[in-house]
Amino acid sequence: MASSTETITDAQRKQARLIWDYHQIGHQLRPADVAIGLGSHDLGVATTAADLYHQGLTKLLVFTGGNSPTTAQRFPRGEAVHYREHALSLGVPDHAVLVEPNATNTGENVAFSRALLDQAGIHPATVLLVTKPYMERRAYATVRKVWPEVEAVCASESLALEDYVEAIGDGKLVVDMLVGDLQRVIEYPGAGFAIEQDVPDDVYSAYEALVDAGFTSRLMT
Repeated sequence: MASSTETITDAQRKQARLIWDYHQIGHQLRPADVAIGLGSHDLGVATTAADLYHQGLTKLLVFTGGNSPTTAQRFPRGEAVHYREHALSLGVPDHAVLVEPNATNTGENVAFSRALLDQAGIHPATVLLVTKPYMERRAYATVRKVWPEVEAVCASESLALEDYVEAIGDGKLVVDMLVGDLQRVIEYPGAGFAIEQDVPDDVYSAYEALVDAGFTSRLMT
């Protein structure tokens, strides 16, 4: 696991795997009223949402997300729009997809998707929350804060960390993203953005070690 310019040590790989595993909640998938795919750089979110539809776990997909500096070049028409197009290319019918094109953060993903469903007269009791593999925990903590009435189950593409690094093509960037998401899991409850999540000591120690080693490009300042 390495980028083209930096080597990641064995100890850092172990620390990254601890954080990767922590981010994934491991919910048992079950049928839900709607699946909400949270926009990002990762088209695997749309692939996973389409798979859930084809498995019969939901009859409706919502893709949410506008653009951010990290996705504008990859998805110039907006994250949700590109996700929709990808899902349609995988055989999901147009009538089964709603698009929320304005959200710029996870809280907005959830709140704006809820508002879109309300406008369509849809009031789900259960939601499949589809995310990048390392974003499950933060997304879950967010939906429990922003939309506590709904029962949320997290889903993501089933990949080992090494396979995800290969897909992204930059090990340093992936570790930076793992570290940045964990910082948000830790700090967002204090800002009122999410519910608190217990962080095991070994995971927190891995986080501190990777921050000290310079895996900081996705940290909030």
